[in-house]
Amino acid sequence: MVLRKVKVGSCKEQFFINYFKYVLNIVKDLIKYGYQQVQKEEVQMLGGIDIGTTGCKITIYDEEGRYCYRAYHDYPVSRTMGEHEVDAADIWDGIKYVLKDAAKHYPEIKAIGISSFGESFVMLEQNDKVLCPVMLYTDPRGVSECRTLADALGADRIEEIIGTAPHSMYSLPKIMWRKKNQPDQFAKAKRILLMQDYIIYMLTGNAVIDYSLAARSMAFDIKNYRWSDLILEEAGIPKELFSKPVISGTPAGTIKKKLASELGLKGETLIVPVAHDQVSAAIGAGVYEPECAVDGAGTVECITPVFEGIPTGGALREGKYAVIPFVLPGKYVTYAFTYTGGALISWFVHQMAKEELALAKEQGRSVYEILEQDVKDEPTGILVLPHFAGAGTPYMDVGSEGAVIGLTLAHTTADLYRAMMEGVVYEMRLNLEHLAKDGICPKKLRATGGGASSRIWMQMKADILNIPVISLGSAEAGAAGSAMMAGIASGVFSGLEEASQVMVKEKETYYPRVDKYQAYEAHYQRYKKLYEAVRPLVSYK
Repeated sequence: MVLRKVKVGSCKEQFFINYFKYVLNIVKDLIKYGYQQVQKEEVQMLGGIDIGTTGCKITIYDEEGRYCYRAYHDYPVSRTMGEHEVDAADIWDGIKYVLKDAAKHYPEIKAIGISSFGESFVMLEQNDKVLCPVMLYTDPRGVSECRTLADALGADRIEEIIGTAPHSMYSLPKIMWRKKNQPDQFAKAKRILLMQDYIIYMLTGNAVIDYSLAARSMAFDIKNYRWSDLILEEAGIPKELFSKPVISGTPAGTIKKKLASELGLKGETLIVPVAHDQVSAAIGAGVYEPECAVDGAGTVECITPVFEGIPTGGALREGKYAVIPFVLPGKYVTYAFTYTGGALISWFVHQMAKEELALAKEQGRSVYEILEQDVKDEPTGILVLPHFAGAGTPYMDVGSEGAVIGLTLAHTTADLYRAMMEGVVYEMRLNLEHLAKDGICPKKLRATGGGASSRIWMQMKADILNIPVISLGSAEAGAAGSAMMAGIASGVFSGLEEASQVMVKEKETYYPRVDKYQAYEAHYQRYKKLYEAVRPLVSYK
């Protein structure tokens, strides 16, 4: 073959050369664009929606577990002396807002898992119009109705069915209050939904609720996984008004086409009921077996252990712990909590550490960083009863109040800051010791939430509780759990094991130190007497 040198001076030859380069560039672009499109189509996006009392959010992850985007929208809550309410329409508008925001960046979301706060319910009439405001769990109405129901069936019998002691915070007593005091409104009700199934119904037209959220109603049989005919008949509430209970991760359907178009979502996005928010956090923390529990270090400090079957020893009942169905058949969780975890630390910082706040602003640093640089790695000797918003488990005493004992003139702001942390951890150790009476003994904790970023607090927990504490370094465990279940339901993950391997990221493990555990022990033994000593002093409540 003879190669001839081409003289490019002629117009004809230059035309062919330029044309060849032009075609070659088009081919390159087509290959590059096609490859990018294939890559884009191969990456499947998953969403987790978390519906809270004062706001909702969606967090988007890719199939490799990478965080991609987050959208949040808050809504107003009304609290008066006699009513604590939120407007269901505001919640629905908030959900549409975050979905539309996320769709601007990721229009092709394969599946979205839904988790929510519990207890509160929505009543809808025939045309899906909201009949009345949503009563929050703190709303004082329903006390008389709860007592009437407990007297009729017996509190022990109710607890045996629903897994928790009767209480006016749950849905059913408040539904009874609506029927008794607003009979005309109640007569129009065609559906009664909690927050998760309300949003699922509005998105898909199908009313389904997962077992763990149904258990927050005080009308769900946790052994047989169905609405309790006995309780609902005595309460006078038709079972047909409630959503269909399903195991967590059961696909509810795809978003309505017209709504998807309105929100900017492309394709058929699958909607998946996940769990009550604390259960969702356990999923997102990779907690599936009895040897592990999740420590939700947020506004409320909550330890959620997993266990097989329903304990029969009586310690859970004595401590007023709720038993809630988990995502795996035959497994349950409970909530050991104090109302003021991170909330107590935040209160202290903003009310008592004003000098440090000013310094942080001046230096452009975190106030927590400034406080923690002066904290000594040893017990303060100060005892803080963290009941600044009442007592959680094992007391469930709304009349209890906070207390600080053992202050001297030698103590500093940093000492008090550390003492607030100690009080929360002492309270959680008290809870773990109570749970151990029923054989619930987690050997390690996975910590999530804002508090998990504090190295001092994490090490303190390991030392006082005498178990390893693994920081996941994320405040999004609930959203991650919802995205994981959405991924399983849509076939992205084969099951919890694969989803956990992909989505759960361990940041750092804190191991207990023998000398520090022994140093805290004497102070903890003093702390165990604190509630009984302080409570009579606020007995006027």
